Amino acid sequence: MIWYLVLVLLVGLERLAELVVAKRNTAWSLARGGVESGAGHYPWMVLLHSALLAGAPLEVWLAGRPFLPELGWPMLALVLAAQALRWWCITALGPRWNTKVIVVPGLPLVRRGPYRLSWLRHPNYVAVVVEGFALPLVHTAWVTALVFTVLNAALLSVRIRTENAALAT
Repeated sequence: MIWYLVLVLLVGLERLAELVVAKRNTAWSLARGGVESGAGHYPWMVLLHSALLAGAPLEVWLAGRPFLPELGWPMLALVLAAQALRWWCITALGPRWNTKVIVVPGLPLVRRGPYRLSWLRHPNYVAVVVEGFALPLVHTAWVTALVFTVLNAALLSVRIRTENAALAT
């Protein structure tokens, strides 16, 4: 259980690093006339992702969830792959990456890194979805995985519509 708590804490630290990058990138975008869209759903996103990081270890502890190697190791590999994809997205978008939807008018769409794959319009959200079910399932926290996945699907439907509309203007 302790090693799992360390894993979740490391993911939490990664999220804090994202917020540092996002804050810097927000300043960059706003200085260039960036326009934020969909601010209303952002607090819900923060709450949901925080609940994932709290809920998974809490479920493991309260429900006595076991570590099942045949499930846990593949899920850990998916968590690591999701982190790699997320940082590939962050690197590819450079100062245009953000946790908020901020579009700088006049800039073309990014066509490098995972964004060069025309059939995969939002690769960062693939990382979010994979991490959302895989992180809890590393230690069989299936209730957290299920609840997060369902709520995240609803939230992402709003987020992706918002982002697509912002990018279309």
